[in-house]
Amino acid sequence: MGELGGFLKIERHGVQYRDPSERITDYHEFVDPLPDKELAEQGARCMDCGVPFCHNGCPLGNLIPDWNDLVYRDRWQDAIRQLHATNNFPEFTGRLCPAPCEAACVLEINEGDAVTIKQIEHSIIDHAWENGWVVPQPPLVETGKKVAVVGAGPAGMAAAQQLRRAGHAVTLFERDEAAGGLIRFGVPDFKIEKTVVERRVQQLVAEGIDLRLGVDVGVDVTADQLKAEYDAVVLTTGSREPRDLPVPGRELDGIHSAMEYLYVRNRFVAATQGPETAIPAPSDLPQITAAGKNVVVIGGGDTGADCVANSLREGATQVVQLELLPEPPRSRPDDLTPWPLWPAKYRISYAAEELFALEKGEQDYQVVTTSFTGVDGRVTTLNAAKAQPAPPFAPIEGSDFEIKADLVLLAMGFLHPEQPLLDQFGVAKDPRGNIKATKPYTTSEAGVFAAGDARRGQSLIVWAINEGRQCARMVDRYLVGLDRGDLPVGDADEGPEGPPIHVSPGLAGGKLNA
Repeated sequence: MGELGGFLKIERHGVQYRDPSERITDYHEFVDPLPDKELAEQGARCMDCGVPFCHNGCPLGNLIPDWNDLVYRDRWQDAIRQLHATNNFPEFTGRLCPAPCEAACVLEINEGDAVTIKQIEHSIIDHAWENGWVVPQPPLVETGKKVAVVGAGPAGMAAAQQLRRAGHAVTLFERDEAAGGLIRFGVPDFKIEKTVVERRVQQLVAEGIDLRLGVDVGVDVTADQLKAEYDAVVLTTGSREPRDLPVPGRELDGIHSAMEYLYVRNRFVAATQGPETAIPAPSDLPQITAAGKNVVVIGGGDTGADCVANSLREGATQVVQLELLPEPPRSRPDDLTPWPLWPAKYRISYAAEELFALEKGEQDYQVVTTSFTGVDGRVTTLNAAKAQPAPPFAPIEGSDFEIKADLVLLAMGFLHPEQPLLDQFGVAKDPRGNIKATKPYTTSEAGVFAAGDARRGQSLIVWAINEGRQCARMVDRYLVGLDRGDLPVGDADEGPEGPPIHVSPGLAGGKLNA
């Protein structure tokens, strides 16, 4: 596997970004892929571990050492077969996943020395698209069963594709004007260009999925209608209810959730810089812009970084990013997050690199917002203080300060799925307001299933795709009768642990090539 002793002789070459002063002038992807020769060398560093923990770090269970070795041996077409065996959309994860697999790499014991798994994955799928190896795979046999999938984010797309390839008739509902969910409208183009998303959407359509855009389930079509028309319904609506900041002055104009802002700006980019075939956005969108403004972003995660970077590209006067928690340590704290766990350590975001390079703002940790003040009903000032280092993060007396703020973006995460649709379906919820699964991916309502952030809460894109795939397997079992108790005698295969298992041809073992 790889080059014998390669990890001892070859240095890690991490992800290469375009220069910050250049990339903030456009909305194109800022990652520069490595040449094939360098990628082969990076694949050679994979050390054929006795127990490869990268599998454990990846929720999808990607066959990482296998395709690292295949890239090292210049067998790109075999590499994409291995990659697609566990991941329907590796071009999404290769761009957007934070790579917990690298944190779990055995070489990461020597901190920062992991194999560049994410970059290799990104390059494998890019090679596959460039060479025409990604093609529609419609089913060979139709089952006659009908499934409705509600929500066309990565979990819904993965579930729909798996179910369609198993031979079921699948209708994918999306209330927005285009499919992709947050990766379409919430993540800026400079992290993933929307042509990358759309080509996968078109693959789903070519495989026979009935894609219904601009249909708001619960409004345009009711839960009862879906349950009556379809043999099964899958809810993959995401976790879209933002966490709010209930402090004095919150009602002032100019204070928005991060997704309010990003949805508007991503649609602006699609309309002005996308292909001529770009789908028109709704005409009643609010006009939110950072151009010429003092922007404050509250939240230090990925969404906060996206708000910072987009504000810089718009021409904000100043951008300040605030985080409630203390600044993380610069190296892995082994007493808290020992290898192979995801290390709780400081990482400079791509957006912070841009912010510092342009000298247009700052990041500040351990800050609590106490109130907003404004003039004529519009925010002008954020009032804050240094916070205690532990919950409830109370303000430290005497540490108060002010920040000029014409636009405040709340990027503090999400609480749970939007509740009206869940209430209409009558599904049980967990204490956090997510859809409760009585069995894996199975809700309290017969024939209704759930996956992704709507079920597990806000999480990573790798978890969304994994949940969509595994939920599809449970739906398939339900449709063929195993989980309803009406499977005919003799119409099953013996599973590896003895109990009878019957799934449609494309879902056997839960591993279906994408």
